[in-house]
Amino acid sequence: MNNYRGYAGKILDINLSDGKIETIDLEKEFCRKHLSGLGFNAKILLDQIPAGADPLGPENIIVFNAGVLVGTNVPTASRSEVSAKSPATGLFGTANSGNYWGSELKFAGYDGIIIRGKAPRPVTISIRNDAVNILPAGHLWGKDCWHAIAALRKELSEPELQVAVIGPAGENLVKFASIENGPYDAWARTGLGAVMGSKNLKAIAVRGTGAVSVARKKEFVEAVTATSKAIYASPFYGPFERFGTMLVTIPYQEFGILPGRNFQTGVIDGWLETRSRKLVPRYSNRGVACIACPIACAHWVEVKEGPYSGLKMKDMEVTPVIGFGAGCDINNLPAIARLTESCQRLGVDMVSAAAAVAQAMELFQKGQLTESDLGYKLSWGDEESTLNLLEDIAYRRGAGDILAEGTRKAAARLTGSDSGAIHVKGLECFIFDPRGRWSTWSLGFITNTRGGDHLRTRNPVENLRYNENPVPYRTEKFAFPQTMYDNLDMDPALKQQIFDPATLDIHIPKMSKWSEDLIAVYNATGLCIRPPVLHTVGPTLISGLYSALTGIDLSPEETIRAGERTWNLQKLFNIKHGEKPADSDYPTRFYNEPVGNGPAAGRKLDQSKVKETLAEYYRARGWDESTGRPAKSKLSELGIDPNLLDQ
Repeated sequence: MNNYRGYAGKILDINLSDGKIETIDLEKEFCRKHLSGLGFNAKILLDQIPAGADPLGPENIIVFNAGVLVGTNVPTASRSEVSAKSPATGLFGTANSGNYWGSELKFAGYDGIIIRGKAPRPVTISIRNDAVNILPAGHLWGKDCWHAIAALRKELSEPELQVAVIGPAGENLVKFASIENGPYDAWARTGLGAVMGSKNLKAIAVRGTGAVSVARKKEFVEAVTATSKAIYASPFYGPFERFGTMLVTIPYQEFGILPGRNFQTGVIDGWLETRSRKLVPRYSNRGVACIACPIACAHWVEVKEGPYSGLKMKDMEVTPVIGFGAGCDINNLPAIARLTESCQRLGVDMVSAAAAVAQAMELFQKGQLTESDLGYKLSWGDEESTLNLLEDIAYRRGAGDILAEGTRKAAARLTGSDSGAIHVKGLECFIFDPRGRWSTWSLGFITNTRGGDHLRTRNPVENLRYNENPVPYRTEKFAFPQTMYDNLDMDPALKQQIFDPATLDIHIPKMSKWSEDLIAVYNATGLCIRPPVLHTVGPTLISGLYSALTGIDLSPEETIRAGERTWNLQKLFNIKHGEKPADSDYPTRFYNEPVGNGPAAGRKLDQSKVKETLAEYYRARGWDESTGRPAKSKLSELGIDPNLLDQ
């Protein structure tokens, strides 16, 4: 890689069992095919984790890789990807995060880190430029994430030290433990904090003083300028800069698709006045941005009155607001901020944590979980009990020990059946109710390679002013100006397949395939998927950025093909580790029970229609329409060894 720029050119390979630290030099063709980030991780995990490996055993490896664009001034290029075999699903586990950690790793001279084995006692990995050390961390074990970060910055005399850290949940192998990225961000999904905990790895602390070199500077500046102009010109930019992800809180209530009280109701009384974007100006007067981001979609929250007075933090992101505010019916934003803080300190994924609490509240409502089981009552909206239960989960106390296994296993333990658990492939998932809104996003909940999730499939031009399907289960309404269609960065022939020539209605299965490949490129190069970016930055801009930065010429077609290759590698990993066709399906509740009330009241999913749509998605991918297995011809087309299907 000496002749190519953009990359640091090296990946650290650290074996915690024997303390051996090596570096792997990147090769040009590996970079061209897999780009970086998620692309690197998918290839490494598929090749190196044996079938049947215990996610919490020493055979599992955990891999961190920063996007190749990270460390530059490309707008929103801050993201890094962490992957391992997931303790939550037993399948491909991966999570993405921004903030400053990924850029700091690049500045230290590394694109990524592979971590193997298990340390005999708690350790921290310290990376300061070319000084890489495994340090004792027994004194940090047991500390919450915020205290551990502060302690490491003080001990290493680095106030700007960027820290990936686990809390008590990761140490206690909670199946949905997160890796916190500084105090307020996280690689949250799929339980990767438990993988670090299983390796006795408390933290990875990074500080670098180098820089990312650029191959063709004038061309790169032009590509960055074009990307910035496109993002600023997006109609989503202004609203998203002002409200961030809280934008969806009003339409979800209006459509009746909130996951209210563990998906028993699609609307929440008083929602708009207590938990919607209308409240943003009351609690925040400034945005918070990751490095290189012009959007600043997060909010700095200050609570000035009430029981949580004095709380100051980065918050009001839709995930905890929907999860705790709707799923558990916690009826005020200050309380949700306090719950967010608890999750960040304990080191748990807020999606899965909120789902576990909501599940417990429903079981308590039905008498299947009692005060004697918990030590306290657990009514809907009870803030204090929710805080108690989060700690019980993190420390595996009482019923919290059962809930720490995730909703699928907890339901089976507590009720004798997992039919009431809201998950896909063992991962809690839904930010809205697909019974009430069917879209590209809805289908993505079951096609997602990491299990149920809302962040790996998203229509770049999803219209939240409408909630209708011109053809049930097959199309969704476009209804944007013609210029938005014309400017969408997509191959013209494919655009004509995805959009109806007359109405521009969107073909859901084909758009799902496209958006998954595009987001895989984002997660490989380090870009953020916020709407102003996803709507405007496609293969053409990305290929220009990549080529100018690295000196490795990559066409738009090769760029999106890299995303498709990455998606197929993840699918192969899942098949290798036991995924079955039946796993790609919604919870039985969504077929058997209608939405309780609101505009979507009475709606259920039609399982036969879902299967037909899924089969059409598989055909769009070049996979077997009944099993979802990639065809060997498709793998050969992507430059993947087709014999991997037979492993």
